[in-house]
Amino acid sequence: MHRAMLAPEGRPAGVFLLLGPTGTGKTKTVEALAEVLHGSPKKVLKIDCGEFQMEHEVAKLLGAPPGYLGHRETQPLLTQQKVNGVSSESCDLSIVLFDEIEKAAASVARLLLGVLDKAILRLGDNSTVNFEKTMIFLTSNLGARAMNRELNPDFGFEPLVAAPGADKAAKLHSIGMTALRRNFSPEFMNRIDSVVTYLPLSQEALAAILDRHVQELQEHLDKRLGSNTFRLEVPGRTRRFLLERGTSSEYGARELKRTIQRQLIQPLASLIAAGEIAPGARIRADVVPRKDKLQMREIADDSLAPAC
Repeated sequence: MHRAMLAPEGRPAGVFLLLGPTGTGKTKTVEALAEVLHGSPKKVLKIDCGEFQMEHEVAKLLGAPPGYLGHRETQPLLTQQKVNGVSSESCDLSIVLFDEIEKAAASVARLLLGVLDKAILRLGDNSTVNFEKTMIFLTSNLGARAMNRELNPDFGFEPLVAAPGADKAAKLHSIGMTALRRNFSPEFMNRIDSVVTYLPLSQEALAAILDRHVQELQEHLDKRLGSNTFRLEVPGRTRRFLLERGTSSEYGARELKRTIQRQLIQPLASLIAAGEIAPGARIRADVVPRKDKLQMREIADDSLAPAC
């Protein structure tokens, strides 16, 4: 609609609420969109709503008005310069993310009413910020516990009956919308163009995420070590080990990065710092039986077994 010039005037180009359990990729979706539109996942003006849980902290967004202490010293987080700074030559749309909106004080939602409806925000110094060429994303974990109970009931006959995928998605969306309506006013909900409900990640999706992390680790090694880099082999058994300890139905893939850092990167860093890995070597990460950890060992080309 924006590219066809059919988007309504005086409103943001789009207002989207991404809803679902933690660790399902809501924030990652926004960063991926920024990479597609602007060439970098960092081209997002991100507001962490957990920093605005108290009413007086909301002044950080607007800046202190004239006559208040810190008027000249306080730099607003939402300024026209910052909004325009996350656009690019390839796309004039800026992406603004309000992460975990349910954690913010109630005045943040009231503040957003004018932004979502009229695309205008008035700052403390009486200047205005125009949001017409922005896509505004809100993320929320509201209803996540009820969604988890729906997916993993612990009593009755429901655990024995597998619900069809479409029915499951509709139920989770209904649970999330009910939680949203309990926490936000009708006028706030009516200003949202679309609510997207995220389902918990499947095992196939989690395995694909792990593959991406391993690939990024190899690219990081090649970039940072240069000619001293080496090849890291992560066989199937090791990948299953990392998935078992880094993923869960409650937290999704959120713990996976920390598990990779603890089980894979830290042992590698110790070997690199000690000079025990030769340039061009092949290092295989194997599971140590009964010790709940990984062991790094150098292997020869002729002893390389195919990944399971």
